[in-house]
Amino acid sequence: MLTGRRPERRSERGPGRRLLPRTLLAFALVAFAGASCARTAAEDDRPVPAVPGGAYSVALTEPDHLTPGRTTSSYALQVLQGVFDTPLALDPQDGHPVPLAASSLTSTDQQVWTMTLRQGAVFQNGEPVTAAGFAAAWDAAAYGPSGWDANSYFTQIAGYDDLNPPDGRLPTTRHLSGLQVLDDHTLRVTLKAPFSQFPMLLSFPAFAPLPQAAFTDPDGFDLHPVGNGPFQLDGPWRHNQRIDLKRAASYTGPRPPMADAVHFRIFTSKDTAFTELRAGHVDFVTSVPAARAYEAKRTFGRHYAVRPSGTMDYLGLPIWDPRYANPQLRRAISMAIDRPGITRAIYNEVFTPADSLVGATIPGHRAGACGETCEYRPTEARQLFQQAGGFTGTLALYFANSDPTYLQWMTAVANELRQNLGIRDVALRTMAAADLGPILNHHQATGPYRQNWVADYPSEQNYLAGLLGPGTRSGWSDPAFNALLAQGDAAATAEQSIAHYHQAEDLALQQLPLIPLWNWQDQTAWSGRVGNVQLDPYAAGLRLEQITVRH
Repeated sequence: MLTGRRPERRSERGPGRRLLPRTLLAFALVAFAGASCARTAAEDDRPVPAVPGGAYSVALTEPDHLTPGRTTSSYALQVLQGVFDTPLALDPQDGHPVPLAASSLTSTDQQVWTMTLRQGAVFQNGEPVTAAGFAAAWDAAAYGPSGWDANSYFTQIAGYDDLNPPDGRLPTTRHLSGLQVLDDHTLRVTLKAPFSQFPMLLSFPAFAPLPQAAFTDPDGFDLHPVGNGPFQLDGPWRHNQRIDLKRAASYTGPRPPMADAVHFRIFTSKDTAFTELRAGHVDFVTSVPAARAYEAKRTFGRHYAVRPSGTMDYLGLPIWDPRYANPQLRRAISMAIDRPGITRAIYNEVFTPADSLVGATIPGHRAGACGETCEYRPTEARQLFQQAGGFTGTLALYFANSDPTYLQWMTAVANELRQNLGIRDVALRTMAAADLGPILNHHQATGPYRQNWVADYPSEQNYLAGLLGPGTRSGWSDPAFNALLAQGDAAATAEQSIAHYHQAEDLALQQLPLIPLWNWQDQTAWSGRVGNVQLDPYAAGLRLEQITVRH
């Protein structure tokens, strides 16, 4: 999903490796103070018994909401995936959908789907989980005037347009016409068009059910949500301090928890959280700052893991500006950027250069799909640049100031465009994310801008349609591209859709309305108190219910 429409679902990254002398001294003191912690972790490096009980803690950044449908932030999703069961989940091995709250999902035409719920499920307040609870939750999120963050996830369902009139009028209904409750355990879903990726979409937390309390006291529910998952809140969310979960005694689903409790401790700084992990005050840091990658590996050894992520950074291009209309110019900019050099110097090689419009973890991803366009070829870049007629005026680079690494790599890109293309007037336009979003959404940027995409589900369609489909921020529109997406959506299976999405990606790479930069990777470190750590590339973080605790 575009981070311009919602908070990023990954942590903020720290600065690069260069340290001032005073910082080196501080680093040495931290390393010395953490030595005993590291020895303790090594002493506890024996397997953690796979027995129920105990509690563990996870470092977290403050979420925005805790109501499914009101949030798409990764920080909230880390909590919600323990409190709620969605209709389906994604298998961590290959991302294929598997039953969770639903026992089955069937369709004969990819447009009309029948969802059958698991029998006997209840919310943590004892209220039965019914098809009506799912329909009510989806209606609430899809209702435009509510302003819920996950609204766009429901665009595929028939009746969505009626709940989101384009002219700003109030809708005349509050219900999706494509939802039909057949009985307590059966929901029929009619989409606007065939969509083979729909089962993957149902793994996203916005599709979880809601009890009546979510509608009678929405603000109170947001502080203390009641779900249908393996954990329930133990007291209300204490803003900027902590969120405590305990085992849900009422849970009878397929994810019985091993631990009795999970304590989320909220930090404003990822560096502080990592220091707390080293001191033994927290058990998990799911997003180790890239600048501390070597330290984390050295300190935690087998209790440190790097896993590929579905998150990618791009350089968006203002194709509404005639100076960027020539695809040759756009390719020249791409080939002037030293991706390996930037990811090595700024991200300690934790991030990897992109070679496609699609994340490397996604089924159907083709290594090298971008070809030489995404390679560092400064000589060829200057030739293309000159053939395209060069550039006049100021080339402005837009980005938010929410992470110090953004300034570092944007500065590197600016220097490379000056040196490799001969553009003398390159300026940095940095501002708060809240100010940058409207500029990009209204096509007011006059130069390239940082673009980020976080995978909602493991499908090429999620990237291509979300970044370049009709109505997206890019401003790019190509009828052939849209037709290929539609053919992929209508394919009989997700696997059969891939060939159409490959053709769509090839077409987009020829035109290059945005430039792939690098793939993120997630770094996780944990203490010796916990075991059975399974990092899911298709979930918001840890599989909370599977963690075991030494006690």
